Amino acid sequence: MKKIIALLIITTFLACCNKDDNPEPAPPPISQLPPATQTGANTFGCLLDGEVFKPGITNNSYNCFYQLVSGEYYFRVSANNKKNNVLKAISVGTEQLSISQGQTLNLFERSNGNCYGEFFNGNDLTGVIENYNTSILYTGELKITKLDFTNNIVSGTFWYDVKDNQNVVHQIREGRFDMRFTQ
Repeated sequence: MKKIIALLIITTFLACCNKDDNPEPAPPPISQLPPATQTGANTFGCLLDGEVFKPGITNNSYNCFYQLVSGEYYFRVSANNKKNNVLKAISVGTEQLSISQGQTLNLFERSNGNCYGEFFNGNDLTGVIENYNTSILYTGELKITKLDFTNNIVSGTFWYDVKDNQNVVHQIREGRFDMRFTQ
């Protein structure tokens, strides 16, 4: 009889256990980024201060161009995401500087002849708009892994740091894009 009572207690205990008592851990942020492809899949993603950043929920949430203007090249790939009335945008680009496949560019200030990284943060409720660029002190790197003029595809990886007005350094890491660009 003692064995039956013990078995009933154990069965009742096990039946009351909730699967959610031990939830599975969330996948690491880097695994939530789009794959680093080179097919023109129109993907963009990075880690912004360790959190996943991907384009979303706004019209024109990503953009890419590589244009020749007055004899000078301009490249820019950007993505934005709006959550809880806060619009964030991440971009990398060049000012009067051409790019090529296999090239690695250092990100400095946004000026003619340079490559730069940018972080935009705007709050609809407060009206605060912040825009921060890489600089001589807060730099990064852009690697162009594919540049295909036949199919207008540009792919690459990037990382950089920017410092905001409150002296917080924001880290953009594991950036990747695979975009079709306009000329």
